[in-house]
Amino acid sequence: MTKSNEPFVWMPFGAGGMVAALVTPALILATGVLLPLGLLDLSYDHIRALAAGWIGKLIILTLVALPAWHAAHRIQATAHDLGWGGGLGLKRVCYGTATFVAAVSLIALLKL
Repeated sequence: MTKSNEPFVWMPFGAGGMVAALVTPALILATGVLLPLGLLDLSYDHIRALAAGWIGKLIILTLVALPAWHAAHRIQATAHDLGWGGGLGLKRVCYGTATFVAAVSLIALLKL
């Protein structure tokens, strides 16, 4: 019996899908209803103040990194289903890009 890293891949995939499913309606509400009515202030200074604490940074990192992993998995799976491959090279590109996005986000948040 061989060990697989499949559970590690499915965990961020599932979490990314959940984050995207929960956050997308909230963003639509905020940008489509609350901002035009003047009930929400999303100025740069306000966002920077929210991201000043470690909880805010963790939330922002989660909102960026998990959907990036979700997208990487979906792109890789779709390419495989379409017969465009599914080899190690495509996986490296997809998951490498997701890891890069997460790392850049983390570095940017730590500099705030």
